[in-house]
Amino acid sequence: MKFGISTFVTDDGIRPAALGRALEERGFDSLFLAEHSHIPASRESPYPGGTDLPRKYYRTLDPFVTLAAAASVTDHLLLATGVALLVQRDVIHTANEVASLDMISNGRVIFGVGVGWNREEMRNHGTDPRTRGALINEQIEALKAIWTQDEAEFHGKHIDFDPIFAWPKPVQRPHPPIYVGGESPAALDRLLKHCDGWLPREGTDVAELRRVRSWLAENGRPDVPFTIFGAGRDRARLEQYAEAGVDRVTFMLPTRPESETLTALDELTELARGL
Repeated sequence: MKFGISTFVTDDGIRPAALGRALEERGFDSLFLAEHSHIPASRESPYPGGTDLPRKYYRTLDPFVTLAAAASVTDHLLLATGVALLVQRDVIHTANEVASLDMISNGRVIFGVGVGWNREEMRNHGTDPRTRGALINEQIEALKAIWTQDEAEFHGKHIDFDPIFAWPKPVQRPHPPIYVGGESPAALDRLLKHCDGWLPREGTDVAELRRVRSWLAENGRPDVPFTIFGAGRDRARLEQYAEAGVDRVTFMLPTRPESETLTALDELTELARGL
């Protein structure tokens, strides 16, 4: 089982290059970055964590700029979004950003996507929360077309464009792996039909991980990689993940200044080495 880090990079925490360098030096295989373009002042949508919305949500750097900075000082670290809020993004711009990052990193991108939870944030981007599931399904297929076709076109209910030229193409073939977050029936259907990997959150029951693995195999997809998103430090639970065939665990790294972040990383490194 591999180990990575999931976190929020903000304007008052460790800088991207320093974080990327520290992760690679300590043997972590991946960096998964959260995305929030903004937080609406209304705060009508309840935070899924059940408490006040943490400060880091208000101050999140753009994930692609941040990952590009990390790419510039690393050679092997996988560069991932965890998750990009695709339903709030223009699909053609996003295709270019992901492909550009994959090119400058020499094929180290994992594109993690999700539908999000903040309905006011979605509406500010012109997205109807009621149709976000159907929208993201079309967006994923449109991205694949742009990345793999010289003259890409897509005609759906929510995404529609005539043939376009769009370069660069990603280094990875046929395209960077697309991981989907979420554990709902709709998210699992999206995983089966549209995506390459799954990002179940910490707290997903191990029995559910095994059930989904069997269900995917029954539907012709036995080798879908699972990455646990935002794990804690419970050694017994981490061992259960390994026994359940999880491919990677990402630890949730607190958003702190550089010195505190490096101390936390050293502690997580010791934990990972003991597993």
